[in-house]
Amino acid sequence: QGHVVRNWKVRWFVLLQDKLLYYKIEGGKKEPSPKGRILLDGCTITCPCLEYENRPLLIKLKTKTNTDYFLECCSREERDSWALDITGAIHAGHPVQVEELHRKKNSFKLLENISLHHIVERMCDSSNGIKLTRNLEQGNRYKETFTGSALVDWLISNSFAVSRFEAVTLASMLMEENFIKPVGTRSTEATRYTDLSEQFLDDSTALYMFAESSKKSTSSREELQFNISELSGKIVKQGFLVKQGHKRKNWKVRKFVLRAEPAFLHYYDPTKEDNRPVGGFSLRGCLVSALEDNGVPAGVKGNVQGNLFKIITKNDIHYYIQASSKAERAQWIEAIKPLT
Repeated sequence: QGHVVRNWKVRWFVLLQDKLLYYKIEGGKKEPSPKGRILLDGCTITCPCLEYENRPLLIKLKTKTNTDYFLECCSREERDSWALDITGAIHAGHPVQVEELHRKKNSFKLLENISLHHIVERMCDSSNGIKLTRNLEQGNRYKETFTGSALVDWLISNSFAVSRFEAVTLASMLMEENFIKPVGTRSTEATRYTDLSEQFLDDSTALYMFAESSKKSTSSREELQFNISELSGKIVKQGFLVKQGHKRKNWKVRKFVLRAEPAFLHYYDPTKEDNRPVGGFSLRGCLVSALEDNGVPAGVKGNVQGNLFKIITKNDIHYYIQASSKAERAQWIEAIKPLT
């Protein structure tokens, strides 16, 4: 975007260690001398930048002299790639920050005290919430919808997630707990025929909307009671995993907390405001093992596969759990085994 005339023009960008050069395009080729430069020292970057509702592929750079630059990319993948490289250049003199940047890009660590109710409230905010639009798909007109990629961008820009993978996981939780629902062929088909980890689509053609039951009332079922001693152990590991239910055999995201002395594994409902587990068991006498990724193992219901592991308690109760990656599955198994 130009500074004098606020129009948008195609420019050829070259990223150097301390600056971003941009060139004018003439006859399909860039001119030999740069049209301008953006000094990266002291720069701050915003990506995704949601200041322009009709331009979802923006990167915003603010220099230390408070000059704003808006750069529009051709795709989300290109935008995120440029943002990562520019951020790396900004922090080039600080190797620890660069290492942290790349770790975050590939991380999977959602907020510890996550509240889906709070996220939905923020999404519904009239000024800073997610923008709702009308969409037409195959002759059907849908009111007040948002796309999957728009929700992912919004979650990242509002600091609920630091990577697109985390944001997709969080959006899947919102859908699983019936805060949002898919509408239209593209997003609905994904819930029927794809793996659990791919049921929410980070896609500009997949439509979603708020579910009517998004203002969920607290369940009236009796809360499970837990002995204080089993919750007093030292926390060894915690994180979000997907667990198969015992009765309905459906899959839901749960926050798992692994404790030692005494050795217990508890799981929590991230949609609830309180901090009480909804289930848990002693690890003494348990067996834990990874499940093969080829096909759906016996005992597993639904169209889910990959990165699964099983815990069998000494009372012969079987727990089927899915991690986000093979590496995470291995980490959980290694942490649980010494406590059995």
